[in-house]
Amino acid sequence: MFKYIVGLAFAALVAMSGTLSAAETERYGKQKVVYHINYDGGPESKKYKGAMRNIQNHINAVGAENMDIKVVLHGNGLGVLMSAKEDDALQTAIGSLKSQAVSFHVCNNTLKGRKISYENDLYDT
Repeated sequence: MFKYIVGLAFAALVAMSGTLSAAETERYGKQKVVYHINYDGGPESKKYKGAMRNIQNHINAVGAENMDIKVVLHGNGLGVLMSAKEDDALQTAIGSLKSQAVSFHVCNNTLKGRKISYENDLYDT
């Protein structure tokens, strides 16, 4: 819950800041960031879509050229890629992030423990 609140706070900050100039973006420097998702997406994958928006907002604020973003999925977080198999909006969000060099990493222990097929049960892996 805390991570979700922090993400919402960050998204609000980005929304309030508007468009940043090149000089403002440079002050952040290069960032390496890991987004950790291990929660259920809720009805209609709302939390998952919110997480994808937060990542996009982060990129918009700092600039894709200044980011090295990894998304780590385990436990219920694998639902991001499982839900995306049937959810066009989630597919679009994931595809957009991947086109900006965001990488998604899946926990092998979760795959084995839950008998999830990496090739058949997950979107775009």
